[in-house]
Amino acid sequence: MSLPDYKSSGMQALPADTHSPVVHLNVGGQLFSTSVSTLRKHPDSKLAELLGRPPKARADAQGRYFIDRDGSHFGAVLEFLRSDQLPAENIQEVHREAVFYNIRPLIKRLEETPQLFGELVGRQQFLSRVPHYKENIEVLIRIARAEAIATRRSTIMICILQTEEELGFYDNAISSLEADKESVVTFGPWKAALSVRDLLDCVKMDIESRGYRVSVQPHVVEKNFLSRSYDFFHKLTFTWW
Repeated sequence: MSLPDYKSSGMQALPADTHSPVVHLNVGGQLFSTSVSTLRKHPDSKLAELLGRPPKARADAQGRYFIDRDGSHFGAVLEFLRSDQLPAENIQEVHREAVFYNIRPLIKRLEETPQLFGELVGRQQFLSRVPHYKENIEVLIRIARAEAIATRRSTIMICILQTEEELGFYDNAISSLEADKESVVTFGPWKAALSVRDLLDCVKMDIESRGYRVSVQPHVVEKNFLSRSYDFFHKLTFTWW
């Protein structure tokens, strides 16, 4: 995604440079003032491009540089450019803005914070080893929404197979279920030290980050003296109201 091009906006272009060292910005309706040197601090960034020749932005009605983007976290980006100070909160949101504006030193510093280091180096690296993880999250949400008509809760069965050995028991385990076998969503196996509980926490976290309320409980298959009991199954419950 790039900054808007003033040539296609129908608005008057800003001058490539002015005698004033002060630059006024309108970021999604929020107003900021800073210096030319601050915006040019990192020449490869999109903010530095604002003052290029020709400029890479359009003007609002008052002649301020206009960036058509939510300005909620732009202040934190600007503060880093001024003082190299990192934000104390909203780390992921500011990181998203740093990526958009291509401010590489800020991206690097944010990714070294505990909040992002754990997410990017720990959790995401683990999830990259779980086959079809993202696709399965989408399937779970789609099934839950399809079953939400005239009900307060939607419950989906999850089968988690951590090892290749457990995968070998998949057919027998599925056969032992009394639930609808067609709607079971299966995760695994994976090659990492993290546990089934860790994966379930990730599933819950990622679905809740989409705004849903969910809970996870183990599903216990009744033991039968003629067959083996399997603990591969968990119930994921969406609560709608």
